[in-house]
Formats: sequence, structure tokens, C-alpha cells
Amino acid sequence: MPTRRAKIPATKYPVERFTLDNGLRVVLTPDRSAPVIGVAVVYDVGIRSEPEGRTGFAHLFEHLMFQGSENLEKLAHFRHVQGAGGTFNGSTHLDYTDYFETLPSNALERALFLEADRMRGPRLTEENLRNQVDVVKEEIRVNVLNRPYGGFPWLTLPPVMFDTFPNAHDGYGSFDDLESATVADAADFFRRYYASGNAVLAVSGDVDVAEATELITRHFGDVPARPAPKRPDFAEPDLTAERRTSYTDKLAPLPAVAGAWRVPDPVTDFAGYLPYVVLAEVLTDGDASRLVERLVQRDRSVTSLGGYLGFMGDPFDVRDPTALLLQAHLPPGGDVDKVLRTIDEELDRLATDGLTAGELDRTQARMATHLLRETDAVLGRALRMAVLEQQRGEPGLLNELPRLVGEVTEEQVRVAAATVRPERRASIEVIAGGAR
Repeated sequence: MPTRRAKIPATKYPVERFTLDNGLRVVLTPDRSAPVIGVAVVYDVGIRSEPEGRTGFAHLFEHLMFQGSENLEKLAHFRHVQGAGGTFNGSTHLDYTDYFETLPSNALERALFLEADRMRGPRLTEENLRNQVDVVKEEIRVNVLNRPYGGFPWLTLPPVMFDTFPNAHDGYGSFDDLESATVADAADFFRRYYASGNAVLAVSGDVDVAEATELITRHFGDVPARPAPKRPDFAEPDLTAERRTSYTDKLAPLPAVAGAWRVPDPVTDFAGYLPYVVLAEVLTDGDASRLVERLVQRDRSVTSLGGYLGFMGDPFDVRDPTALLLQAHLPPGGDVDKVLRTIDEELDRLATDGLTAGELDRTQARMATHLLRETDAVLGRALRMAVLEQQRGEPGLLNELPRLVGEVTEEQVRVAAATVRPERRASIEVIAGGAR
């Protein structure tokens, strides 16, 4: 007698949306269970948007947004948020840049003032620019140049898979490009991309909708209206033949390999994309997953293994073109060719024989748990809804994601696995140069 599939739990976070006259889109999701709020502002500009000769500029500009604004001196943002008992940060992604705070709910107006003030204009000076170029260069030294596997594979694999500058270039940036950046470049970047019509504000947590709407209108309503720029078409054709390269990492103690395969458009073909999200987890999530059981536990041909959608690891905040990635670290003297062949074998077996009993249910339950945990905190909720509004105009999709993941069928996963072929793969091998 077949077992009844477990029901995937759902969230019912309320969603209120409106747009100010200057084009700023606003999403409110009230939750009065704790006196905490999450505030997120997402701009539709990321690594793919930066011009040739200015690699790393999107990330550099994120830094500049913390160096004072129209009415606030340098470091005032830090002082006002931390003085209210809050935390803050920002991050640069392929397709957007976000700025966010978690605060006690009585500090809502403070957060809105701070974000509106820098939306009007950050303090772009030669001193701030030079200082932040040095900060970003140090970040590159720490996170890429002087770290084993630095940039692997999110920086090293795109130039193997893609041919166009927006998709293939180094998002951290070259020192030459960073050092040649000017205040005029920064002002132009702000004027073009940091427009109210190119942004989404999301507030989650202990807010009264009417009061929050009034405060948002008061602080953001007079931000000068500038329309969103037309987003370029970043599309590239799929691979028709395998691409593979390697490099020596002088700090890496062990060899490693990563492979990537193009997947359907995450926004315009979401139904076609979701099976690949589930497939990545079937292959790599947990000790019982296909590739971990085979490569780590049985063959011992790799020491660790991971799989995910999107070069920066979040399947629900990317646009096309993107990919399914698998990456593994090998023991000393490990055989990269054998690892890739084994991955191909397991994908063929999955495509031909399907999943084992309980394999899909177990994977989907774990995925739903992760999704629910990520948005349990008010800031996680605000960030997710802001990006869903920015990319899809559907912030309420947050409530549907666990259910939609749970509705992916075994046949859909099997069909997806059949497309993950060697001739569509881009791969990069790290040759260990740091082993003793």
C-alpha cells in the first residue's frame, strides 16, 4: 500500500504593496509577535551591470553608500543604527545590491530616514572613494588572493562557461580597474542605477501598516523621481561542447573541481527551473544524497561535495543566464576525471531509473525546512520579499515556495537529470600547489 506523502507546511505572512509617485515600490509584511523589524532596500543593479573597464564597481559603490549621505557625515549611519540597538549591512549580488537593518520596532522611523537620505545622495568625495578602493582591495587580498580556493568557483567558473563581459568578468574587480575609478564614475553610476524607480523597500515585523505607510511616504516621497534604466539583455547561448580548464592554486592543500550546467530561466520559466533546484539537493544535500553517498562514503574519491543553483548559491534571487553547480574537494592525488565520470554515471542512473522510495519526499522536506528557517527572522523575510518584488513583482511568492518545491514530481527531476550532460558542462579544476 503506497504511503501518503507528507504535507509541506506553508506560511501565511501578509503582504501589503504600494508604489510611491517617484516609482519606489514598497512591500510591508506585518508580524506583531515580537518588537523587532527588518528593513531592506534592494536596487536593481549588480555585478552584471558594471561597465567594461570598471570591474568590481558595483561592490565598490555598495561600500560608498556607507560613507555618509546628503544630511549625514561619515559613519553616522553606523552610529544611528547601533545606537538604537540594531545591526546593519549590505551585499552585492549578480543581479541586485541590498542594504538592510534589523532594529527594535520603535526605531522604524530612524531606519527609514537613513535609507531615504542615502537614496537622495551618498557623500561621493575623492577621500571616500580612495579610502574605499583601499578597503575593497584588502577584501580581495583576504578573500581571494591570500586564501586557499579564493574565488572558487564563483569567480573562476563563469569565464569558462560564458563569453560576454557582463556574465564572465571578475565581480570583485581588478586592482587596476578599482584604482582608476573616479568620483565622476561614481556619480554617474548613482544617477543611472540608484533611482527610486529602480528600488524596492521592504519592511517586515512589528509595524502598523497605516503608520508605516505614512512614515514611508513622509521620508521617501520627496526623493527626486528618476526612472529605472532599461535592463540589458544578458542572454547567452547554451554550450554545445564541453569546456574545461584548470589552474594551480599555490595555497590549496587539496585538488578540487567544479562543474556547471545551464538551466531554464528562473523568472520566465519558473516551473521548468524548479526541478533543477530539487535535483541539486537530491544529488548533494545530506549523507543520504546520491553523490555524497557514492563519492564521499562509498568511493572515497572526494572529501566534500556541494551542489546549488546560481553562482552565489541562492536559487531564488538569480536571473538568466544561470547554472546548476556541483563542486568537490578531492584527497591528495585525487582523480578529477574519475570524479566527473562518476557524476555523469549517477546522473544517467537517475535519469534512467528514477528515484528510490522516499528519496524525493526526504529531499523536499529538508528543502522546505531550510526555506521556512531562512524567512522565520524578520530580516530574512524582508530581504526575500524585496528581491521577489524586484525581480518578479511577486513578494507573496515567499509563502508559496515550500509548497511549490514540494509539488515537483519524480518525473520532472528525472527529466532534468537527463539534460545535465557532459557536452553541456563547463568545469574548472584546481591543482593543489600548497600540499606539502
